[in-house]
Amino acid sequence: MNNLYDFAYDLEKAMRNSDEFEHLKEMYKSVANDSEANRMFGEFRNVQMQLQQKQMEGQDISEEEVMHAQEIANRVQQNEKVTKLMEAEQQMSMTISELNKIIMKPLDELYSSLS
Repeated sequence: MNNLYDFAYDLEKAMRNSDEFEHLKEMYKSVANDSEANRMFGEFRNVQMQLQQKQMEGQDISEEEVMHAQEIANRVQQNEKVTKLMEAEQQMSMTISELNKIIMKPLDELYSSLS
C-alpha cells in the first residue's frame, strides 16, 4: 500500500495545477500590482488577523473594533480587484473544505457506526 504522505503530496501537486489555484494566483497578482488595492487588502487582512487572534486568546472584541473592521470591509468591497481576489479565496477555501470532507469520510463512518 502506498504511503498516505505520498497521496498527500500528489494532492498538493494537483491543487497547484488546479484551475481554482491558477485563478487565485491571477487575482493575487492583480491586487499585488495595484498599489491602492494592495494597501486596502493588506489593511483588511491585518484587521482580520488581529480580531481572530483576540478571539483565539479568549479576549473580547470591542464595538469600536467591530465597527472599524466593518468600515474596512465596506471599503474593500468597493475595489473590484480585491473583491475578485476574496471571491477566489473563498472558492479555494470551499474546495479545500470539500476535500477535507472526503479525506475525513473513513473516520466519520467509523465513529458513526459506534452510535
